[in-house]
Amino acid sequence: MLSICLFEPEIPQNTGNIARTAAVTGTPLHLVRPLGFDISEKAVRHAGLDYWGDVDLTVHDDIDSFLASHGADTLYFFSAKGRRLYSDISYKAEGSTFFIFGRESRGIDEEILRRYPENTLRIPIRANARSLNLSNSVAIAVYEYCRQLGFPGLSEEDGLRRMSWQ
Repeated sequence: MLSICLFEPEIPQNTGNIARTAAVTGTPLHLVRPLGFDISEKAVRHAGLDYWGDVDLTVHDDIDSFLASHGADTLYFFSAKGRRLYSDISYKAEGSTFFIFGRESRGIDEEILRRYPENTLRIPIRANARSLNLSNSVAIAVYEYCRQLGFPGLSEEDGLRRMSWQ
């Protein structure tokens, strides 16, 4: 099963967009403190995140405790410094897989990336560009995983949005 993990996210709007992706794909979301914003029930309600209740959310105290808890799982770290493309991986449905993304301002610490060189992935962008938006990166990666596995649990047809092509 796939899970999304954000190390020390800073921008609430990005995390809100990522939470929506998590909700619509049934992907658990893990947030690692410190967070750059409040996720209390009052703050979430005030932000209008009506889908927040559909997110399977876990909050970890720090990066070290997350890594200690999930060290036996398959961990993929997304960074512009990655050696491999995210689309070159053959994702597996068995076991627990985590797609891990870093802070908007600095990404994932290089010390962590050095520990996982073969599992540090990148999404290709132009050479003179710094990075993609975090929520876009998460959506690209999650949907590639889902595509490879045949979009498990996701409806191909939605009666409310179905168009008559006749």
